[in-house]
Amino acid sequence: MEVARDALTTLLIVAGPVMGIALGVGLTIALFQALTQIQEMTLTFVPKIVVIFVALMVLFPFIGSTLSSFMARIADRIAGG
Repeated sequence: MEVARDALTTLLIVAGPVMGIALGVGLTIALFQALTQIQEMTLTFVPKIVVIFVALMVLFPFIGSTLSSFMARIADRIAGG
C-alpha cells in the first residue's frame, strides 16, 4: 500500500506541472476563440502541442531526478525485503 501511495504521489508531482501548463494554454486559447469567434480546429491543437513540448524540454531534468529518486526508493525497498 505504501508503494502504491508513493507511486501515485510521484505521478502527480511529475505530471502536474505539464498538465497545469496545458490547462492554462487551453483556457487562454478557448477565451481567445470565444472573444474573436474564430473556430479553427488547428488553433486549439498546435499551440498546446508546442507549449507542452517546450515544457517537457524545460522540465526534463526535474522529471528525471524525481523518477530516479522514486526508482532508488523502490530498489531500497526491494533490497531491504
